[in-house]
Amino acid sequence: MLEGLKNALRIPDLRRKIVYTALLLVVARIGSYVPVPGVDATGLAAQLGLESGNIFGLLDLFSGGALGRFTLFALGVGPYITSSIIIQLLGLVIPKLEQLAKDDPKTLGQYTRYGTVVIALLQAFATTMMARNWGVITNPSFFNYVLILVSLVAGTSFLMWLGEQISEKGIGNGVSMLIFIGIVAEIPSNVRNVVWALQNDAISVIGLIVYLIVLVLIMAGVVLVQEGQRRIPVQYAKRVVGRRMYGGQSTHIPLRVNQAGVIPVIFASSILTFPLTLAQFIPAVSVVNRWIGYGTFGYNFLYVVLIIFFTYFYTAVTFNPQEVAENMKKNGGFIPGLRPGRPTSEYLERVLTRITLPGAIFLAIIAVMPFLLSLVTRIPENILHFGGTSIIIMVGVALDTMKQLESHLLLRHYEGFLS
Repeated sequence: MLEGLKNALRIPDLRRKIVYTALLLVVARIGSYVPVPGVDATGLAAQLGLESGNIFGLLDLFSGGALGRFTLFALGVGPYITSSIIIQLLGLVIPKLEQLAKDDPKTLGQYTRYGTVVIALLQAFATTMMARNWGVITNPSFFNYVLILVSLVAGTSFLMWLGEQISEKGIGNGVSMLIFIGIVAEIPSNVRNVVWALQNDAISVIGLIVYLIVLVLIMAGVVLVQEGQRRIPVQYAKRVVGRRMYGGQSTHIPLRVNQAGVIPVIFASSILTFPLTLAQFIPAVSVVNRWIGYGTFGYNFLYVVLIIFFTYFYTAVTFNPQEVAENMKKNGGFIPGLRPGRPTSEYLERVLTRITLPGAIFLAIIAVMPFLLSLVTRIPENILHFGGTSIIIMVGVALDTMKQLESHLLLRHYEGFLS
């Protein structure tokens, strides 16, 4: 790995991408410490009950502690993710949006940005009202309310811009990288919590050892599923063009067990946290917490269902069997034993549906594992936030980033990280 990193830094273009990504991530971390003016952050954190392992604790983890400190990035990239989900789901029922995604993705991206601002505005308004009701606004005036509102929306908009810049000019998926760095930044505080708990006999050593062993096994399982694939053999027929002969070689189509990566977990978390967050602020809908409050059976059930749904949904978005079959037919390719065209498309769709199910179920089980671990090891979530969802995101984002670096290195005839 060290040799691969040295090779990456020797390539000027790749070195610029790595440095650019690192600098933007540093900016994101600095912004997570810039406080929103006019709010008693300490009092608000106490009211949120972050130490009790509730839904706000999960939001705080994804924001890298920005919510607990109530900084400019307190809302995180949640509004952007929610807006992306809404736009993609609308594309399934509105043909114009689906066609726009193919013909003019920039315009569709602009719609996503507009949606992000609207959702961020709603969440910022709810947060401001919550802070007012709890009496943690130091100067309750109209100007101060507007200032808080604008600060939160501007912070989310800036994070959205940072994520897009990383995706376009850096390495890795920008939004996923921002969530990744936020989770990593919270590891030291988790270590402090564990040390304090051990010193005060709040947890047992045996329980901690079991917890750590399970975490290591989860990491190994995530890597196994992320890298697992079904290889569909493809044969290209020989054809003569002029005086040269083309084709005749054999290759394969790699269908990954988890084609969607970590996106389903991120999407499912955002979908669940949005209504639950509003339920905390608006008394009229607070009844929602009785049925799907964080840690309840209803919450975990919906979490599992949403992860499985978004795994299939995002797999369908990223892999189109009909398009693959059509491209194979144009280039003289075929799967042995199948006719090109529709039979090939139906076969690919059938195989993809079958192998996606175990990947989706695995992601769902790992995501709810922290609740099961807390019951078995008796380690409360407020002591160790580092659970299944965090591991899936961290390992998945790390693997995707390494693969991008790998492709750049192999393109320039260097040995990659994963070779």
